[in-house]
Amino acid sequence: MTYHPIQLTEAQIQQFQEDGFLILENFLPPDFAQQLVDRIEPLFHGQFETGIYPDEWHWRPGLSLPDITREICNAWKCDLTIASLVLSAEIGRLSAALAGWDGARIGQDSLWMKPPGAKEIALHQDGAYIDYLNPPAMMTCWIALNDATPADGTLVYARGSHKWDLVNVEGEFHAPTKDYRWAMLQAAENAGVTEPELVFVEVPAGGCAFHTGRTWHGLCKTTRTEGVFHSIGLHTLPSNAQFHPTNKAGYIYGRYKRVNDTTMDESFFPILWTKDGDRSSFLADYCKDGLLSRVGSIA
Repeated sequence: MTYHPIQLTEAQIQQFQEDGFLILENFLPPDFAQQLVDRIEPLFHGQFETGIYPDEWHWRPGLSLPDITREICNAWKCDLTIASLVLSAEIGRLSAALAGWDGARIGQDSLWMKPPGAKEIALHQDGAYIDYLNPPAMMTCWIALNDATPADGTLVYARGSHKWDLVNVEGEFHAPTKDYRWAMLQAAENAGVTEPELVFVEVPAGGCAFHTGRTWHGLCKTTRTEGVFHSIGLHTLPSNAQFHPTNKAGYIYGRYKRVNDTTMDESFFPILWTKDGDRSSFLADYCKDGLLSRVGSIA
């Protein structure tokens, strides 16, 4: 099916700035969403098309609990169908437009699978974990690859929470034993907000939501008894982002920092789009653009 490029309105940008997120009911063509779904489960079983392992791999068949929400990070390195979405210029263009950046590069992708009864993902702010970047700015595009409802364990936002202080949530993240909202509720109280408004993202397959790195969000508990819910989060950075000269990047992303050099290597953090038309040159040969390749195609 044809992809129709989205032209954000001033009202949408203003709403994003006020709420800290923007929900778009129609983003991916449904057939493309299904193609992505078909690639996800093989990845969790270690079937990596490119032969490269992901940076994070949370859940192993036969080893992990069955009701845990499953996550793989940077699957774009492992699978070219996933890469065709993650590395699309459209992801960079829309992220930059909402954030007010001159361009965007990919920082990380996150694949999610939620089986029946899957536990929550604790509410958190992505921006609390990126002080190793300069500037420490991030945008996320979360895409529902199946129809998304609260029963599926969809994404949850605290409206306006991007205006609160950043808080690093330590401890239980993938399967919290206490209220998955606890850190957000504490942050709200500290911000003088007595009743934070939660918004559950309800969109058809292919719908999406963009949010800033400061917006509190998480995944609610899955209450349906059959079927698996698939989604993907695409975390972008300003195209001019570099590593912080002194703050440590941790054991995962620290491996990509060169000695005595703050440059973010485009091999690992490729530039998706800039106002000047720049895009990492290797992407043209690495995979097709899963969105722009559909513009003008026959539905």
